[in-house]
Amino acid sequence: MAKPRILAFYLPQFHPIPENDEWWGKGFTEWTNVGKAKKYYPGHYQPRVPADLGYYDLRVPETREAQATLAKEAGIEGFCYWHYWFDNDKQLLERPFNEVLSTGKPSFPFCLAWANESWYAKLWDKDVRKDKLLIEQTYKGTEQYTKHFYDVLPAFKDERYIKVDGKPVFVIYKPLASPEISVFIRTWRKLAVENDLNGIFFIGHCISDRKNIEKYKKLDLDSINTCCITDFLRERFFINRLLSYIWVHLFKRPYIFDFSKASKFFFDNKIDSKNDICPSIITGWDHTPRSGRKGLVLKGETPLKFQNYARRVIENTKGPFIFIKSWNEWAEGNYIEPDLKYGKEYINALKDIIKK
Repeated sequence: MAKPRILAFYLPQFHPIPENDEWWGKGFTEWTNVGKAKKYYPGHYQPRVPADLGYYDLRVPETREAQATLAKEAGIEGFCYWHYWFDNDKQLLERPFNEVLSTGKPSFPFCLAWANESWYAKLWDKDVRKDKLLIEQTYKGTEQYTKHFYDVLPAFKDERYIKVDGKPVFVIYKPLASPEISVFIRTWRKLAVENDLNGIFFIGHCISDRKNIEKYKKLDLDSINTCCITDFLRERFFINRLLSYIWVHLFKRPYIFDFSKASKFFFDNKIDSKNDICPSIITGWDHTPRSGRKGLVLKGETPLKFQNYARRVIENTKGPFIFIKSWNEWAEGNYIEPDLKYGKEYINALKDIIKK
């Protein structure tokens, strides 16, 4: 049996774009949230400060080369770039990947993950969340899906693009978002054959809903990427739920849980070890830089705890891929890039498992 190939989700929101300037202020990037992060309890690991790569700008090619070098060192075989395609003439954050494609550098494998969701601003008014629509994800039929396919086709034809049996790998973030996803998949499979590809290897991203995984299998996907960060919340007793509510609403603190306990639910041996499943390795989680004190925090993560949990995933996976969540989601507290606290310890921890 072939070993699973390890890929890492890659966030491109580390360079300014006009839309973010308008919505969040001039010069906004992901570093804006990272830099303003607050400590909400004693020992809270915030703010997080990058080490080797610094507060980088993804418009700089040397940064992208350095990231690829570090990823190779960790044993990661490729980046899975988040891809924001909303309508016939509207993409966002596309510049870093487009430059990787046009320049041929870095010489490092890649694939795309379509982040098919609308963008909202989270507005808080007396602890009630209101969502303001910033840009809508649309599904307008085969003409739109065909335009999308031909926009992506040059990437599929690139020799670096990750394939399975000659089929380019394409991840769909929310396969259940619309009934149109089935039309999208059929359209792309047909267009792939017409353009001398063996097809498309579709992977559906499953977020914290393994109980609904059969719905994903009805969509003619080739595989499912399970990324169930909050599944552990369903296993709590009522008293634990009540204490969490009091902690958040009375003491004005984030939702705080232990990484070691939560990580036991990140990989389900009965489900995630199947041949058609591509599980995730979650490096950590702290959403407070984006959502403030309403965020979820998994405290106590260390390179050793990460290594012990990641080893279980790697040893038991039978599917074609394992996805690292993530390479650089700094404002969610899940990244493997070096920081000032741990340096390259997470990279070394992953490398050691893969070598063994």
